[in-house]
Amino acid sequence: MDMPVPMERRRAIAAGFTDRELHGTRWRRVRRGVYLDSERVAELSLEERHLVLARAVCLASDPHAVVSHISAALAHGFAHWGVTTNRVHLTRDRASGARTARQVVLHAARLEPDEVVRCGRLTSPARTVVDLARTIPLEHSVVIGDSALRLGAVTHAELLEQLARSKCRPGNSAARRAVAFMDGRAESVGESRSRIAMRAAGLPSPELQARITTPEGACVARVDFLFPELGVIGEFDGLMKYRAAHRGQRTAEDVVIAEKVREDALRALGWLVVRWTWSELDTPAPWLTRLSRASTAPRIGSWYSADLPHASQTQQPL
Repeated sequence: MDMPVPMERRRAIAAGFTDRELHGTRWRRVRRGVYLDSERVAELSLEERHLVLARAVCLASDPHAVVSHISAALAHGFAHWGVTTNRVHLTRDRASGARTARQVVLHAARLEPDEVVRCGRLTSPARTVVDLARTIPLEHSVVIGDSALRLGAVTHAELLEQLARSKCRPGNSAARRAVAFMDGRAESVGESRSRIAMRAAGLPSPELQARITTPEGACVARVDFLFPELGVIGEFDGLMKYRAAHRGQRTAEDVVIAEKVREDALRALGWLVVRWTWSELDTPAPWLTRLSRASTAPRIGSWYSADLPHASQTQQPL
């Protein structure tokens, strides 16, 4: 679906609509003096509604104000979690004048020419990620940063350059910690949140998206989290693969059976597999404990040894 463009009152009147019609059931007021067809509003996701509001805000705002922070992240298509989206964020290139209103947060900060894209109304991917890393909790900013890296919208080098530019701004130390932890190999919001939980629990850093092979070199699986020194595999099950839109011609039962066969093959090689789901991320202690204890659990094959499981060095997706 194409993103609907809100209509200003003056344009609506010029097109032949009356104020009575604009305040009727066909139209929904997005912002003072800006309207959208009610049927289109009903079709929009929360993210799309935010972007429509951002467009409405830009229609009435100073043309030098740039969409930034979470609003820019949504415009770039980055995944997000836990970040409030009830206000549109704008940044003006000036030293003071920041303020917060009911629908808008206006930031005042230096903007370099290369930090603004899309006809001068949107902060660049690198500027967006670092702005958020300076102002929101680490877990939330890592989710967005992982997504930006995964999409290829930004590189670690670009993020580090952006950090150097913002070294005197509040929150830069927090942003540096967040950027150092961001990794585009995390394939979902759930995997990003899982990595944060593992680090907080003091677990060793896992290898991401590693291939597991047989002694003969045949690929058995690509796994979310690999702890080679523990002989343990961690798998985040986001449940998306069981939905019709993601499983293709296969039934949900086919997917479950394939997962079981895959996991049995991993265990036959001596790996112990620990799984968890989205609902467990808010209270991660149980699955983190399972991961911690897995390294001492007995293995299926008596031939198993700590250095026998085979994992390829490449970590690029299949």
